[in-house]
Amino acid sequence: MNTVLRSMKLQLLRKDWHRNKLLYAMMIPAVVYYAVFHYAPMYGAIIAFKEYSPAQGIWGSEWVGLANFRDFFEGLYFGRILKNTLLISAMTILFEFPAPILLALLMNELRNHTFKRIVQSVTYMPYFISLIVICGIVKDFTSSGGIIASLLTHFGGDGKTMLQNPDYFRPIYIVSEIWQRFGWESIIYMAALAGIDQEQYEAARMDGAGRWRQMASITLPGIMPTVTIMLILRLGNLLNVGFEKIILLYNSSIYETADVISSYVYRIGLMEFNWSFSSAVGLFNSVINLILLISANYISRRVSENSLW
Repeated sequence: MNTVLRSMKLQLLRKDWHRNKLLYAMMIPAVVYYAVFHYAPMYGAIIAFKEYSPAQGIWGSEWVGLANFRDFFEGLYFGRILKNTLLISAMTILFEFPAPILLALLMNELRNHTFKRIVQSVTYMPYFISLIVICGIVKDFTSSGGIIASLLTHFGGDGKTMLQNPDYFRPIYIVSEIWQRFGWESIIYMAALAGIDQEQYEAARMDGAGRWRQMASITLPGIMPTVTIMLILRLGNLLNVGFEKIILLYNSSIYETADVISSYVYRIGLMEFNWSFSSAVGLFNSVINLILLISANYISRRVSENSLW
């Protein structure tokens, strides 16, 4: 029986291969990319359990077990970087995640196609600007003579460089994230809106439903599966606050609120050459993210029947 089933599966695979040769060929570069740059380097995570020395190599370095993890959990900065990472991630989800959804809903209501294209171009543009340029603009605007700092002085601000004040870092980071990303991310929700059956709107209008009623009864339920999937993915990266922007914006005077797990790994691993310790921190981060992703997917599947798998 098992031989027959195996033979049938092989026949189905051959037929599928002959039918979709071009699709399989197009898939090869993506498979090679992930195999070479994502899965092959995973063996290097073993240095998190060793006292890594480049001269001795990965396998020749001394095995220290969980010592690097204990040093991290008992370290002086563990509470600070975990708190900062969770706060910045939570604030990003709370304020940045809904922004592209709102933009997509607003653009969906526009009837002037010329104005709609202008809005799309203006909101997409920051995403294609280099992150270094974005951070340079943010620094200039928030410097002591910058536009934002100058405006704040009229409302009682001290007029000093805002990125020297720990209390200002998180709002600056969140606002810059919204400005840079909300236009580009709205494309996903615009595509979801385009997939809603237009006959539902016609039927609703015939029943006397206004714009708000149509949005509440048709539009929002229509894009909710997409919103759920995107939220699951975002929760799965809760601890992955992008270190590039933070490193470009922060300085030692605002480590109190700006230092997160990814920037800590960068500073300890590359600047202080403590590769084993930084690998342990990065591995801890990845494991927590995996647990969050699986948990969010499970809860979503049980509550709304929408999930990644």
